[in-house]
Amino acid sequence: MCGRYAQSRNQHELQLAFDLPEETITQEADPRAWPPLHELPPDYNVAPGKPVYAVLGPPPRGADGDDEPAGPRHLRTLRWGLVPSWAKDRNVGYRMINARSETVADKPAFRAAFRRRRCLLPADAYYEWQLVGADGRAEAGTSPATDPQHRKRKARSAKKPFAVHYDDREPLALAGIFERWRDPEVDGDDPAAWLWTCAVITTEAAPALARIHDRMPVIVPRGDWTAWLDPDSGADDLAHVMAATPVDRFAVDEVSTDVNSIKNNGPGLLTPVPATEVGGPDTLF
Repeated sequence: MCGRYAQSRNQHELQLAFDLPEETITQEADPRAWPPLHELPPDYNVAPGKPVYAVLGPPPRGADGDDEPAGPRHLRTLRWGLVPSWAKDRNVGYRMINARSETVADKPAFRAAFRRRRCLLPADAYYEWQLVGADGRAEAGTSPATDPQHRKRKARSAKKPFAVHYDDREPLALAGIFERWRDPEVDGDDPAAWLWTCAVITTEAAPALARIHDRMPVIVPRGDWTAWLDPDSGADDLAHVMAATPVDRFAVDEVSTDVNSIKNNGPGLLTPVPATEVGGPDTLF
């Protein structure tokens, strides 16, 4: 799963990193047609429910910009935690921060967004937690969808956090999907009536990471950005992208347990700490 990440780059830095044109968003931009763009501060402990930067391709066919190229073109802000268009309550998004690659094309909450509204979520690193039992032995973290004993195991274990990033510190491009939701209690002419949200797509952890957690986010390599963002990409192309996370480029650092609380923030959360040898040395690659 992916429940926390770091993203410190500003808009200009992300435009350079993702080859985006600089954009001027007018006050007249229609929030019903395309997500907004807001200035966000650096955040080293991004949690569900927060606004996040997202890189989008062209709008789906039939919207403005039909002739735009399929690759990265737009930087926007979305709220993390996908709210399906048919949801009655925006708070359902807190339960939909991740979508499993194995089922994202079929699940009613995700399939429409996966088919036509895919995005990249820039990140300096993502965090994952290994569980440490009372006997001092470490075991891989799990998610409720994959482990019926998840809550019980989590409750009786300490959590050891790790930050996963590219070894050259290039930004990660987390595979995401996004959706528009209309608040039925707000007038449609009010911009607040329209909420744009996203979810991170996850997959089975690569062997080198599986001892930390059984899931990991799908990371899209630069060469696959265009295919991922193109609304016309087919099932085979998308399956290829979701299987192409470049794990061989990853570096993994044990970091301070300060990251366990969303009240803590700042670049120090990414500072490596001396590895704790629990049940064996922490050798990943």
